[in-house]
Amino acid sequence: MKFKSGFVAIVGRPNVGKSTLMNQVIGQKIAIMSDKPQTTRNKIHGVYTNNQSQIVFLDTPGIHKRQSKLGDYMNSTALSTLGEVEAVLFLVDAAEGMGGGDRYIAEQLNNVKTPVILVLNKIDKLEPEALLPLMAEYRKLHDFAEIIPVSAKFGSNVNTLLDQLQKYLPEGPQYYPADQITDHPEQFVIAELIREKILHLTREEVPHSIAVAIEDMKLEPNGVVHVSAVIFVERDSQKGIIIGKQGALLKEVGRRARTDIENLLGSKIFLELWVKVKKDWRNQDRVLRDLGFHKDL
Repeated sequence: MKFKSGFVAIVGRPNVGKSTLMNQVIGQKIAIMSDKPQTTRNKIHGVYTNNQSQIVFLDTPGIHKRQSKLGDYMNSTALSTLGEVEAVLFLVDAAEGMGGGDRYIAEQLNNVKTPVILVLNKIDKLEPEALLPLMAEYRKLHDFAEIIPVSAKFGSNVNTLLDQLQKYLPEGPQYYPADQITDHPEQFVIAELIREKILHLTREEVPHSIAVAIEDMKLEPNGVVHVSAVIFVERDSQKGIIIGKQGALLKEVGRRARTDIENLLGSKIFLELWVKVKKDWRNQDRVLRDLGFHKDL
């Protein structure tokens, strides 16, 4: 059997489980998860390899109503992937049902020639008898190549999805070593893991006003990896929220992030976190470029 390889984009509204599906397929956390929408800001590349094939998944930002230049970047990032891949996974929340955002994305998908597989996620929350009518409703939006119900959270039917993807892959090389699960540098994943903990511990508008940058990362003589990270916020009041009373919240962010980072690196780490204010950074082209969001902004 000849080896097959290719790229697959995961698109969908915010908070439908795209990162959860990516992590389930890869078997390790590389994309952060939160119950807050717009968690993913960049195209996260996850690499799945077996004896017959290699699939490079692109977990895109959720397509949403734009409210800032960062929002513009997130939408353009998601939509730009559609012509670059062998297949598109259109992920929807089956338990929530079809919404206006799903219809908007389906309209965009009607303009691409790439095969689109509709993935009905969160079927663990759906009554079985509701599945067939829902599939029929979505068929009216687009001529889907496949419709596959899954539970990304519990892994239900995910192997079936992977099996079906094989037929859309061309014969090709193994782009990455078999044990590599992402093409992003470790610093990127570490920054995302820190941001995930802040999303879990804060409320209201603070989550969308933060960015994390790794300023320094080095291996000490005792084998401990020293990581220095800066958390950027837009206002002084947000800085106080992130730090918390007597530094309590920032310490908890560090404690939770340290566990995931040590699992990622396979070594002990010393994590330093700083909080700095960058006024209205989400609408500043230079700052967005510095934070790695888009070279062409």
